[in-house]
Amino acid sequence: MDSLSKVKELIIPLFLKEDIQLYDLSWHQEGKSRILQIAIMRKDGSMDIDTCAEMSEKISTILDEADIIASEYFLEVCSPGAERELKNEQQIVDAIDEFVYVKLKNPKAGMDAVKGFLRAYENDEAVIEYMDKAVKRKISISADNIALIRLSVKI
Repeated sequence: MDSLSKVKELIIPLFLKEDIQLYDLSWHQEGKSRILQIAIMRKDGSMDIDTCAEMSEKISTILDEADIIASEYFLEVCSPGAERELKNEQQIVDAIDEFVYVKLKNPKAGMDAVKGFLRAYENDEAVIEYMDKAVKRKISISADNIALIRLSVKI
């Protein structure tokens, strides 16, 4: 079992108790610093700095007691952000009716990217409703043609 799996196993009970969801868990390198980044959110997609700080203290205690990470590291507990990447099918399904940005691997309908409302995700197909000048249009994009899908802030 790798270190991320062990960390996840240790912190999931805390998240269940606190009604917090684990959004992402990853290692990052910044210069010589190794960072364990844990992105968390509530079921409604929100998160605040005070909760991040509180969870950071609790996670730090759990990890220190378990002593499963041999090398020195920094712990960063954060929100996944307003324009978070949707990394798996469940996150995409949870984002139905949200405003999204989709980057395509291969252009479709003359577009290599589209911003609009995710209206459906079924059978590995995303349906995006977008505006083309003053006209509402829909486009279906197969999952294998999606290079990136993330929430987007509508301006």
